[in-house]
Amino acid sequence: MLLNRDDLIKKAREAKEFAYSPYSNFKVGAAILTENGEVFTGCNIENISYGATNCAERTAIFKAISDGNKSFKEIAISSSIAPEKPIFPCGICRQVLAEFNKDMLIHVDGDDKTYKLSELLPAPFDKNQMSNF
Repeated sequence: MLLNRDDLIKKAREAKEFAYSPYSNFKVGAAILTENGEVFTGCNIENISYGATNCAERTAIFKAISDGNKSFKEIAISSSIAPEKPIFPCGICRQVLAEFNKDMLIHVDGDDKTYKLSELLPAPFDKNQMSNF
């Protein structure tokens, strides 16, 4: 089954319904597409200690990685305020995504433009910066 942008956003919308967000009431869902056509979804999972909270994008990519996937093409993000107000991945999520594909396509519910991750994070920390170690 070939997925298009709208299909991926729909899966992100569905994923946000599983969010655990009792403190902010801000639900986020993500759907990440692997190079081999599999889709993994994730939602944000809050914790009373906000530092222990996990974003939807990282939940989705961690699920995919834990099932053996490390090649990603695209990710879609939706939130409880979309499509009226689009939201973008936070800096931590951008860095995690960049670990696997700096040019991954980013689809944001409520924004008609598709972005490359490299546009949103033009200078990620990467292995080239670790070459002296």
